[in-house]
Amino acid sequence: MKRMGLFGLMGMAAVMLLSFPVAALAAEDVSTEADEPAVTDSSSGMVYEAEDALCIGNVHTDTSAEGFEGTGYVTGFSEEGDACTFTISVDTDGFYDLNFVSASMGGYKENYVIVDGENLGTVAIEEESFSDSVMKRAYLSAGAHEVTYSEYWGWVVLDRLEVTPSEALDTSIYDVSATLVNENATDNAKRLMSYLADNYGSSILSGQYSENGQYGKEFTVVYRETGKYPAILGLDFIEYSPSRAENGSTSNATEYAIQFWENGGIVTFCWHWNAPSKYLTSEWYNGFYVEGTNIDLAAIMNGEDEEGYQLLLEDIAAIAEQLLILQDAGVPVLWRPLHEASGGWFWWGASGAEAYKQLYILLYEQLTDVYGLNNLIWVWNGQDADWYPGDEYVDIIGEDIYPGERVYTSQVDTYLQAVNYTSPAKMVVLSENGCVFDPELAVRDGAMWGFWCTWGGEFVAKSMAIYAYNDTYTESEMLVKAYESDVVITLDELPDLTTYTIRD
Repeated sequence: MKRMGLFGLMGMAAVMLLSFPVAALAAEDVSTEADEPAVTDSSSGMVYEAEDALCIGNVHTDTSAEGFEGTGYVTGFSEEGDACTFTISVDTDGFYDLNFVSASMGGYKENYVIVDGENLGTVAIEEESFSDSVMKRAYLSAGAHEVTYSEYWGWVVLDRLEVTPSEALDTSIYDVSATLVNENATDNAKRLMSYLADNYGSSILSGQYSENGQYGKEFTVVYRETGKYPAILGLDFIEYSPSRAENGSTSNATEYAIQFWENGGIVTFCWHWNAPSKYLTSEWYNGFYVEGTNIDLAAIMNGEDEEGYQLLLEDIAAIAEQLLILQDAGVPVLWRPLHEASGGWFWWGASGAEAYKQLYILLYEQLTDVYGLNNLIWVWNGQDADWYPGDEYVDIIGEDIYPGERVYTSQVDTYLQAVNYTSPAKMVVLSENGCVFDPELAVRDGAMWGFWCTWGGEFVAKSMAIYAYNDTYTESEMLVKAYESDVVITLDELPDLTTYTIRD
């Protein structure tokens, strides 16, 4: 599912500290369709057969594939609403891993996991034989629960659900280095990273994208609802892309960033990189999407398209010019380029992981070594371990999650996946989100995102001249709860980041 990437135009992006003692899991009748449901004990927990669960929509039982257990499996996850619901029971409050033993019907697939009506995120499967697909650390109170496996990408066959107690969370994941990958980083960049590292695991910074800066629509409605401003302002260099500037686009993002930093805030930038004009195949403003271009990144990076390589360098130079202005103003930037690459909807991800990683490293080397940009904290947001360019190019790992409307769960499974992209762990942040999660659930689950940064437009503000809060994705009560939480840091609670002690 694809994100429009512009403020107010959005689909959905392709997208935690206590441990409780657990007792043996109790079995009970879980089927709404069979007289003798298959619920069995195993050495590690309980097993619930999919053919005995409730089939919804096009989902139905089958036996034609090989390798299933029990009397069959379910298939038919092909349309929105197709689902399979298990009723399970546990004896003790605590965290449990939910393993949906399944097989792909062709390539990588993701589908939703919903527990008692709450969307916990997605589980993925790529193997075409029955294999594990695990949602980790789902919190379950003692008693019965409905666990639903629901179509997102669909096209899987589901054999069974295995429920096992989760391992205790290793809290050393919050002990992250404050040393930046650029050894020549500015003092202000070092101070900001030291502050983020010092607070990681105990606090979560609030953030909000707002194309018109601190006094734009999104920040205004957040302040009106909560009485507080977010600690982080999210901006986009999209309009500085040469192929957009050629068509008359302008932006004040650089000026807004300087203003917010001078007002005591933290700035993060993404870059919806509009491809060079040569490669645009439809409306120029859709030039960051695959369908809006015919750019072949693999050909550029392997030397087959030398002109394309030079055009990319010219684009990088245009963005470097803006970043240099920020550096001269003393502004450190949480820099998140080439985001959501593994989703495949942006041209920088369309040629696969290797070409993407080459481009990421080229961008790092150009901005760091050629242009001397030392004010950048590099936030990698590829969203898949196979797309990780290497520890020497990444300071922070970001995940983008759009789980639907009014979904306040902590998304701990995605958080832990991102933690495990590298070892030792780096800080993990929610670099884009639709819903604001419940901070209480994040603390309970151990999903201590370094910060969140809600996307702009409809995710917070109604589309009208008079600024008004849009509660479609996050109800006002939850937004207020989040901004008033003792765990959440807002603009007024930030220290002076121009004097903050640099951590060794």
